[in-house]
Amino acid sequence: MTTKLTLTIDDSVILIAKKYAKQKGKSLSDIIENYLMSLTSKESKEEKISPKILELIGVIKLPNNFDYKKELAKALTKKYKK
Repeated sequence: MTTKLTLTIDDSVILIAKKYAKQKGKSLSDIIENYLMSLTSKESKEEKISPKILELIGVIKLPNNFDYKKELAKALTKKYKK
């Protein structure tokens, strides 16, 4: 059973979304329905971690004050610095 739904969305977003739907060969309603289903599905809420990743948990011991964002920024700066 389908039910009509009225949404209030910015005009520019609607234009872009319609263009996207047309490129994908789907209706905007289908795309929105699939998106809402993916947001509310049980599978999307319960992410399964692969066994290989589970084996890696606890392999590296980091100090409590380790700032991964700071370390990532340093590594990316070093990698892309000209």
